[in-house]
Amino acid sequence: MTCAACVSHVEHALTDVEGVASASVNLATERVSVEYAPGLTGIADLRHAVEDAGYGAAPVINDSWDDAPADGDLRGLKLKFIGSLAAAVAIMALMAAPAAHDLLPFKMDYLLLALAAPVQLWAGLVFYKSAWSAARRLTSNMNTLVAVGTSVAFAYSAVVTLFGDSAFFDGRATDTYFDTSTAIIGLVLFGRFLEARAKRRAANAIHALMGLQPATARVARDGQTLDISIEDIVVGDRVIVRPGERIPVDGVVESGSSSVDESMLTGESAPVAKLAGSEVYGATVNGRGGITFTATRVGRDTMLANIVKLVEEAQGSKAPIQRLADLISSYFVPAVIGIAALVFAVWLAFGPDPSYVTAILTAVAVLIIACPCAMGLATPTAIMVGTGKGAELGVLIRSAEALERAHGVDVVVLDKTGTLTRGRPAVTSVSADAGAGMEENDLLSLAASVERLSEHPLAEAIVAEAERRGLETADADDFTAIPGKGATGTVGGLSVAVGSVRMMRELGAETRSEFAVGGDSAATTAYVAVDGRLAGAISVADTLKPEAAAAVAELRRQGIEVVMLTGDDERVARAIASEAGIDRVIAEVLPAEKAAEVERIMVEGKTVAMVGDGINDAPALAQADIGIAIGTGTDVAIEAADITLVGGDLRGVPTAIALSRTTMRVIRQNLFWAFAYNVALIPVAAGILYPLFAANGTPEALRPALGEYGFLNPILAAAAMAFSSVTVVANSLRLKGFRGGARNERS
Repeated sequence: MTCAACVSHVEHALTDVEGVASASVNLATERVSVEYAPGLTGIADLRHAVEDAGYGAAPVINDSWDDAPADGDLRGLKLKFIGSLAAAVAIMALMAAPAAHDLLPFKMDYLLLALAAPVQLWAGLVFYKSAWSAARRLTSNMNTLVAVGTSVAFAYSAVVTLFGDSAFFDGRATDTYFDTSTAIIGLVLFGRFLEARAKRRAANAIHALMGLQPATARVARDGQTLDISIEDIVVGDRVIVRPGERIPVDGVVESGSSSVDESMLTGESAPVAKLAGSEVYGATVNGRGGITFTATRVGRDTMLANIVKLVEEAQGSKAPIQRLADLISSYFVPAVIGIAALVFAVWLAFGPDPSYVTAILTAVAVLIIACPCAMGLATPTAIMVGTGKGAELGVLIRSAEALERAHGVDVVVLDKTGTLTRGRPAVTSVSADAGAGMEENDLLSLAASVERLSEHPLAEAIVAEAERRGLETADADDFTAIPGKGATGTVGGLSVAVGSVRMMRELGAETRSEFAVGGDSAATTAYVAVDGRLAGAISVADTLKPEAAAAVAELRRQGIEVVMLTGDDERVARAIASEAGIDRVIAEVLPAEKAAEVERIMVEGKTVAMVGDGINDAPALAQADIGIAIGTGTDVAIEAADITLVGGDLRGVPTAIALSRTTMRVIRQNLFWAFAYNVALIPVAAGILYPLFAANGTPEALRPALGEYGFLNPILAAAAMAFSSVTVVANSLRLKGFRGGARNERS
């Protein structure tokens, strides 16, 4: 395929097949996604339909990209454009050297015909095949324009060469234009070569991701250590990873400890500590420690494979703005052929002598310069690079439509627990009564000794903090859990109680102001009494993620309103919101009401993105214009979302929106230049400048481009057409430099 008209033809050919519900073609990836009823049609029928439309088709094998055909296509294009341009240069050199005519025993034009014919019939064969297939279906495409344009120039020159001495010409102009036909074919093929190479670069995100997985793995089986292909790893295998090696598949650490570079998945450069029980992911890089893990996901089930699949699906999808460009282009080619025919007729009747030469060259220039390649590539190349860049940064965008919608987000609604906060309570402060001879670590150790036997989340946080500090804990005797109040036990002969204010009062241990937590705080206070006397307090809270405030600040800098939506009570919610820098809080909302709250904001006329991580967030994620799931959350939330943040870093939210805005800006630039190029240059090719230069001729400096009377040289038309396509692809490739944040927002 070469242009947006090709996209339309392939889609129509497929949708005409019985049993096909829909077909979506992507010009940049050269793939089509077809929804069909297997009982009514099959892959063979779909392939035949595409071939009957004049194109080639093959099923995608194993959902992976196959480089071999692309390499072969590039080599073929390179050979053809080099051969064509070499022939064009030779023809121009011979035409510019009148002395060479005297060295030949026959007319020079015969040699020029011999040089041009192979170019027309060999290098240009691809244009004829596609144009003929389109004509059979009563349609046209870019190849139709090139085939008709070069055929007119070549056929006229061949007739002049063979019959120039006949009575028909009767001394009128008998110049040949073999240089025009060969140069046009060479330049168009050169442009396609550059496009193909640039599109390969645009697809590098997929190739780079796939290339990260190691080919072999070290597995412990039946008392032996074996090096096997990763394709032979099965769930349950014990995999050994040495320092510095890439982890082959997903799994859970069984023994050993290390830090792992997961930047290829999450976009975050900081290594992640891995201990027994930690999850590891295929293609990430192990640090200095050795680990042994149990394989839990292999093959197509690994996180890497799922990321590749999501990115491929997004790159193959269509944004609404692309559908508009495809629709315009489908009518564009027939319109151009009509314009060229009209231009030919006008200049044949009113053009400068010899009018038929002016008419031919002007019509050829119109046909060549109007090829809508750039329009067809404007959107899909930007989508391809943008979604690939998102994957590099840990932002998985499910579709082109989601990428387009995200640029218009006015409000970001953030869930609290697990999204803004860590989702698990943690000790924020320990206050001990120094007057009673109690140190912080002593207090924490006593409390943890009792709470080890409790299943309460606050108890888990206290025990975790004691372990983090490396404190020793003892076995508590006479442990008693008091629902809604706390727990008691005996540790080393001391009676220890850990619980609420109410529990302390019942024990007769007076709580004092220095241990109290402020009324607007999000923390919960666990008081500790030893032998009936208050010894201190431990504050526990579901703390804000370290990057949350920065993410909120960046969203506000982008002009986006930030709202917190949570089921927690108003006091806790406002404390967390204040810490994160959020002004608008909707608290004490039941899980079933979250979607309704999102809808209320949407009714205000705003485009809303919802960010969440839990099962209870799934309806709200689906309700919002854009659903953004935290990758560390539940599968249900991720499935309901349009965008997934792989590593759970909230800074991915402003990055996703900035990437969407930058991508849409590039798409608009591409479409503007593609359309502006055609709108501006078709009139020039049609001869609109002739009245300006008819009387005095074209200035000497402009004659190479505009000839004697202001008619655009068809060779330059071909060069301009090729340049426009390459420019669009190159502009899209600028997205590879996207890094997120303020700098790119203003770029």
